[in-house]
Amino acid sequence: MESGGRPSLCQFILLGTTSVVTAALYSVYRQKARVSQELKGAKKVHLGEDLKSILSEAPGKCVPYAVIEAVRSVKETLNSQFVENCKGVIQRLTLQEHKMVWNRTTHLWNDCSKIIHQRTNTVPFDLVPHEDGVDVAVRVLKPLDSVDLGLETVYEKFHPSIQSFTDVIGHYISGERPKGIQETEEMLKVGATLTGVGELVLDNNSVRLQPPKQGMQYYLSSQDFDSLLQRQESSVRLWKVLALVFGFATCATLFFILRKQYLQRQERLRLKQMQEEFQEHEAQLLSRAKPEDRESLKSACVVCLSSFKSCVFLECGHVCSCTECYRALPEPKKCPICRQAITRVIPLYNS
Repeated sequence: MESGGRPSLCQFILLGTTSVVTAALYSVYRQKARVSQELKGAKKVHLGEDLKSILSEAPGKCVPYAVIEAVRSVKETLNSQFVENCKGVIQRLTLQEHKMVWNRTTHLWNDCSKIIHQRTNTVPFDLVPHEDGVDVAVRVLKPLDSVDLGLETVYEKFHPSIQSFTDVIGHYISGERPKGIQETEEMLKVGATLTGVGELVLDNNSVRLQPPKQGMQYYLSSQDFDSLLQRQESSVRLWKVLALVFGFATCATLFFILRKQYLQRQERLRLKQMQEEFQEHEAQLLSRAKPEDRESLKSACVVCLSSFKSCVFLECGHVCSCTECYRALPEPKKCPICRQAITRVIPLYNS
């Protein structure tokens, strides 16, 4: 604590940091909980012959948030650049640079990666039911807006960097050591099961699945709906625990600061009361003493009132005690007047 009973700068920084982190974690928790509740409230729709009639009777010919579990069907496909007979409807090619970077704070080499190039190709595709003979399809719009696209890695290769001796020396001097380039191909393959969660709309006798409105999240996941919901609920529990832990830390920090404030205030009140009692007692002694003894009482030690003051306490500067009473003070030694810690003692000589 600083002088005057004010909280220190470190305590303010600690309280501010925990408060900000708690608020951010609580905000993320609320967002995750909202997403989980929206998923629970999504309407499960079966891809059957009655799908169009259900949508035509719905307000605005749409279901704002619906769940569809179906198999992808396509007219056009994308061929993998590296794997034969691998076809899909979404293809993502990524080049990622890996290197070691010198950390000047920890004096360690840290792994660092950066995407230097990424390209995503798509073709239109439909969702169709698992059952054969059902003539219904749902066209998927804006699949790249999905938060859980569920692409499968079909090809991955790491190309290590080739360095000469001068390159190695230069990299050590610059603080960056290239490791190599990782090449990855991900695809949404043809024929696999897909769970779509979004807005289901009937438009000109065709059914579309598109990103929902009102801030709801859009899913095109390779997981089934129950697994998707369970993963969201697990995420909600994790963020809730983190928010509670940091909330408790914030409360504990605030309690610690307030308790320190209270104890220091009580100490100031006690010292003030002791000073008032001492001044009152000294005034009574001076009033009772003979005129020739009053001057000697003013110079008497405030502890024993028998010996003369012979010490100057630093850093407070009070002259209030004799040498014997100073030596008898308990450790850590504090000034009897202001209770400030005594760092040095200077002998006082009366001429």
